[in-house]
Amino acid sequence: MQDRPTRVVAPNEGKPFAGWDWSKPVPAPLALHRTPVIEAWTDYNDHMTESAFLLVFGDSSDCFFRYIGIDEAYRAAGRSIYTVETRIHNRREAHIGDRLALTLQLLDHDAKRLHVFHGMTDEATGQTLATAEQILVHVDMKEGRSTPFPPDLAERIAAIAGAHAVLPVPATVGVPTGLRKARPPAIAGTDPR
Repeated sequence: MQDRPTRVVAPNEGKPFAGWDWSKPVPAPLALHRTPVIEAWTDYNDHMTESAFLLVFGDSSDCFFRYIGIDEAYRAAGRSIYTVETRIHNRREAHIGDRLALTLQLLDHDAKRLHVFHGMTDEATGQTLATAEQILVHVDMKEGRSTPFPPDLAERIAAIAGAHAVLPVPATVGVPTGLRKARPPAIAGTDPR
């Protein structure tokens, strides 16, 4: 049996917040994470398994957290961001060695929450492989409850929201999950409702 890590380790773990430069424009969308598909992420169908898509989107979120100032020092002070909800749309397969490029769009925010949209493309072809929509909440880990972002973080989030306001809202955002059913054909002389 292989030795396994005792926990999931994000690719940028241990990398401190680089600081915020107000003189630089905020990219719209953010492109903070790239990664190749590794063998451990593939399954018996010889493509990237569904849980690996979530892992990569989580790594993209972690890059975003570090971009705005949430790193190990921030978490050691007792605050972090937790995921409340994630919805993934798988579009195409990814295979070992494929290079994945991730983007993140801030759709909305309030004093405690973020609504983000991730895009995952094949770096070589530009094809969309998957998208993810997430609701994230800022938490006080000691109290075990949500808490407002501190002012410096709230300012950075507002700057990102301002830059991302020009982006269109992706078509899949907020669309309910379910099976689309075909309506039965109308019978002449009846009300089709």
